[in-house]
Amino acid sequence: MTSRTDFGQQTLGSEVAKVFADQIRGKTVLITGVSPKGIGSSTALNFASQTPGLLILASRTRARVEEVASQIKEAYPTVKLEIVLLDLGSQKSIRQAAAEVSRLTDKLDILVNNAGICVVTRQKTPEGIEQQFGTNHIGPFLFTNLLLPLLRKAGKTNPPGATRIISLTSAGHRLSPIRFSDYNFEGGKEVPPEEDHFKPLAGAFAKCTEDGYNGIVTYAQSKTANILFTFYLQKYLPSQGIAAYTLHPGSILTDLSRDQDEELAAQFYKVAPYWKSPDEGSSTTLVAALDPALNDTKGLYLVDCQFTEPHHHAKDPVAAERLWRLSEELVGEKFALTV
Repeated sequence: MTSRTDFGQQTLGSEVAKVFADQIRGKTVLITGVSPKGIGSSTALNFASQTPGLLILASRTRARVEEVASQIKEAYPTVKLEIVLLDLGSQKSIRQAAAEVSRLTDKLDILVNNAGICVVTRQKTPEGIEQQFGTNHIGPFLFTNLLLPLLRKAGKTNPPGATRIISLTSAGHRLSPIRFSDYNFEGGKEVPPEEDHFKPLAGAFAKCTEDGYNGIVTYAQSKTANILFTFYLQKYLPSQGIAAYTLHPGSILTDLSRDQDEELAAQFYKVAPYWKSPDEGSSTTLVAALDPALNDTKGLYLVDCQFTEPHHHAKDPVAAERLWRLSEELVGEKFALTV
């Protein structure tokens, strides 16, 4: 249980930041996917409002992240702020960004894996991985593991569980488990029933491109991966003082939906009962990152500032182990979580 059961769907992230100001003050915080009008910018502004020791904003587009940085500097001129360029779809960029973060600080108290994409046509990363799986999961997997030494250092001095890894997912994870037999969705392979996506999908959600690509299903797979990744981290990191949580921020009008056509956008409007402002959309991230009461729970996944259960395929320990090994294979490096 969280410490504020009154927090919910319409709670503002700015309110959460004020309530847990002591958990921000003096801390080193890194947020990925920071761009104007998005959840990342609202999350960054709300962290900045309570005097962190260092706020690092990571984004793949310099102009966009600099726009947010300017807003923060204008509102909170005393906050120490750094910018890191990070393209989570490129493993080369990820390694460069992690090295830059290590030059900026020797510890990291809070990592918010906020960045994500949603595309409707088949694309691949430079490494040949399906773009959504590569950017939404493999990217944060590699970035987080490369930053673990900084998180471990913070974990040694912070109260247990105050050092945190927060990863944003989506309620859409329920539509698909990990398709280990065909994670790139290339087709031509027999997919076991337990790996196949939810059927039947209706309307625009069921539409595929001419080459058989369904962006909704591949997005869902990547979001299941976010939860399984966090589930695996929870198995090993608490002994090192590090907590990990994942969350669905809600339905928010951001640039994430810029590739959707009118039909797909209309269907999303039908299934989402409430559309949040970016400030409301950042609230669950801030609860996950800051609420001390979470250290006394077994929770994994939050929605509307409270714990709930993800789909069973997103907390399967066998799938979590398989995903970790597959992820190591795809980045060409093994990571030991035990020390």
